[in-house]
Amino acid sequence: MKTPLGVLLCLMLGATPASASIVANVHISSQTMTVSVDGIPLYNWPVSTARRGYVTPTGYFHPVRLERIWHSTLYDNAPMPYSVFFDGNYAIHGTYETRHIGHRASHGCVRLPTKDAAILFNLVRAHGFDQSQIIIDD
Repeated sequence: MKTPLGVLLCLMLGATPASASIVANVHISSQTMTVSVDGIPLYNWPVSTARRGYVTPTGYFHPVRLERIWHSTLYDNAPMPYSVFFDGNYAIHGTYETRHIGHRASHGCVRLPTKDAAILFNLVRAHGFDQSQIIIDD
């Protein structure tokens, strides 16, 4: 796997993965997520948050659980690969139905392409829950 340029820059500046902090900032209004490591934005991805009639919670959260393979217990056993749970049943997770990414389409979770969810999942797993933060704003 190729190392992202931002990670190389972090290492060149003396930051080490063990001391890194991960911030996943979800912007509901633009349906995007920016992921930063030690304050350096490394990724900017389109996402899908809650469609009309549902809510994606806003605020500051820490991950509480990781599930590499998960199926929704609320919505028809829907696959939720690379789930990063942050508030009850809410999670940031991958989806195989990518045609709606970039538009409000979920029941409240934050959906993103599975390849991007895997990157976030692995960052959180490597750095730990205490060093990872999820910010969701309107």
